[in-house]
Amino acid sequence: MLFDNLAFAMGGAAGNGGASGNPLGAFVPLILMFAIFYFLLIRPQQKKAKQHKEMINNLKIGDRIVTNGGIYGTIVRMKDQTVIVEIAEKVQVEMLRNTVADKAEAFEKLEKKEK
Repeated sequence: MLFDNLAFAMGGAAGNGGASGNPLGAFVPLILMFAIFYFLLIRPQQKKAKQHKEMINNLKIGDRIVTNGGIYGTIVRMKDQTVIVEIAEKVQVEMLRNTVADKAEAFEKLEKKEK
C-alpha cells in the first residue's frame, strides 16, 4: 500500500518515454544563440569591413596614412590595386591598398586623447 503511492508519485504514465512538449522548442535556444552571435559579432565585423573598404576607395594623393604594420607615410602615387607611399625623404614603398589601416589623423587624435 505504501509502495503503490510512492510509485505513483515518482513516475508518469507508462510508455511516455519522457518525450513531451513541442519538438520545435528544442531549437529555440539555438536560434537565440545565433541571433546573439549575429548582433554581437557578425554584424559589427561586417560594418567595420564596409567602413574600411569605403576609406580605401576614398584615398587620394597627399593623404597621410598608417599601414597595418604601423608605418606612417604619405601617398605620392596611386595605381589600381596599389599605392606608392613615401615613408621618409626620398624613400618610397609600393604596397597594396588593403594594407592601409587608416588615415593618420585618426591615430593622431587617439594619441592626443591619451596624453
